[in-house]
Amino acid sequence: MNIQQIRNATIILQFGPYRVLVDPMLAAKGTLPPLRLFGATQRNPLVELPACTAKDLEAVTHCLITHCQKGHFDHLDGAAKRWLREKQIPVICTPHDAPYLAKRGLNVQALAQAHDQPHSFLGGTIRSVRCTHGLGLVGKLMEHGVGYLIELPGEPIVYLSGDTVLTPTVCEFILRHQPQVSVVPAGGARFDVGGDIIMGIDETLEFTRLSHGTVVANHLEAISHCPTTRKALAEAAARAGVGDRLLIPEDGETLIFQAA
Repeated sequence: MNIQQIRNATIILQFGPYRVLVDPMLAAKGTLPPLRLFGATQRNPLVELPACTAKDLEAVTHCLITHCQKGHFDHLDGAAKRWLREKQIPVICTPHDAPYLAKRGLNVQALAQAHDQPHSFLGGTIRSVRCTHGLGLVGKLMEHGVGYLIELPGEPIVYLSGDTVLTPTVCEFILRHQPQVSVVPAGGARFDVGGDIIMGIDETLEFTRLSHGTVVANHLEAISHCPTTRKALAEAAARAGVGDRLLIPEDGETLIFQAA
């Protein structure tokens, strides 16, 4: 299995002949609105897509969406919708998101409703895991979405946590399943009011301690409301003694994993 970090939450998972595009944000730098009114008010994304992206997209066979409504353009923006519609790439999503995506002309393949139950996927299985995209008042306003656990024959078990803070549900899930590879959002995103809406440095380190496998951190240095930097996260991981298991890829970088 290969994991290619594209930008922010957008990655490409390669399982043999399959290349699965996750949460695509394909807009050019600065063409999307800011996500805060005060402080970090730059237009998004903060960086361009890697130069290799257009070529890499040509090989994509499927798309996987964790959440996309209530203005979450950093997981599915207008450019990505146009590209998916033009290519008619199969888009795997929750039943909640399926009508929204179908109305936009996408080739939707909705999973069953039940969480933490396996469904057929590319010759193996996929199951969804509840996310909590922020707590308190801000949490009530968010689209919470799901993460996914993917298990395919001959491939490492991979957990995509989706946009979530570190909740008891996520902790219990990682302790019970212990995937070989986990991908988590480490940017510490927050708005002008309220707390973090995804994991920051401390929760990413705690997640890594709970996991026996490799953790891949993304959602970094691409969106204006995510203050965590790769450098700060790497330094904190080294101090915590988990730097060898917490990988922090650059945009465009590909990580290669073998099944245990």
